[in-house]
Amino acid sequence: MAVVSVRVEDAIGKVLGHDLTKIVPGEYKGPAFRKGHIIRPEDIPFLKNIGKEHIYLIDLAEGQLHENDAIRRMANAVAGDHVVLSDPAEGRINIKAGMDGLLKIEEQAVHAINLVEHAVLSTRHGNVLVKQGDLLAGVKVVPLVVEEQMVSTIEAIAAQYPPIISVKPLRQLKIGSVITGNEVYYGRIKDRFAPVFAEKAQFYNSILLGTVYCPDDRDQIKDAILTFKQQGADVIIASGGMSVDPDDVTSDAIAASGAEIVTYGTPVLPGAMFMVAYLGDTAVLGMPACGMFAKITVFDLVFPRILAGERLTRPDITNMGYGGLCLSCETCTFPNCSFGK
Repeated sequence: MAVVSVRVEDAIGKVLGHDLTKIVPGEYKGPAFRKGHIIRPEDIPFLKNIGKEHIYLIDLAEGQLHENDAIRRMANAVAGDHVVLSDPAEGRINIKAGMDGLLKIEEQAVHAINLVEHAVLSTRHGNVLVKQGDLLAGVKVVPLVVEEQMVSTIEAIAAQYPPIISVKPLRQLKIGSVITGNEVYYGRIKDRFAPVFAEKAQFYNSILLGTVYCPDDRDQIKDAILTFKQQGADVIIASGGMSVDPDDVTSDAIAASGAEIVTYGTPVLPGAMFMVAYLGDTAVLGMPACGMFAKITVFDLVFPRILAGERLTRPDITNMGYGGLCLSCETCTFPNCSFGK
């Protein structure tokens, strides 16, 4: 590669080999001229006003790529389903959500790509809900010109981890709610779970089939779970009775229903006594008391993945321990915080 520095006055008629950035503090930051622009006499005063006395002209050698060609190939390599790519601008391509859904990021692949010298792949955290048009990732290379072999290496890495960045569509789920506890069943205290579940169902665009109240009786709770299963529930939430108290039998009832227990207990706070199980294809969730008073719990980390059609495993749950501590901020900003990241 030959790089020649010429005065801007001598660049008239030359083709610009890279984007030139204009910055107006507090007002604008973006390209003043894009790659491919032919320098005109009227451009000279403007170029000087943005601090350009000289311009680099680049002559590519065999086996080299301009940054824009390199990042196009890189972005195409890492892009999966339901994402869209921007045009190159200032040496960067943005990857955005092509639809509402659950963002999936292959973290190991991101690390592997960024170990390649001069490669830049910057992403959001995965397993969060995103809206169409949301920014998911940015792709860059450090120099203006890179070796084609570098890009080929990234393409080979991406081929091992398809897809690296994608958005999973969400399903509309049918939810059955079983609220347990003698104190609620016999009217000694007012139930606080039902309004929470109704709000969650609405927020996650799901259908609440109904709410059934049961005393602390294993067989009655089991029968309520099985009834919702027969009614076609995609998710059954059994709340209360999830502690180690001998009168709390909800976890026993879930097991007695024939559900396969994935985990009883999670490394997430709030939500340590949470249960995940499956009755066939129906997810059965045991919700501890924290669901009544904490705005965001482990439920909000698990449920979006169920919405996206994922069947959670024990490692999925244990991995939530890193970043699984809610700081109970006075003003909740979830998901724009560290919880679940």
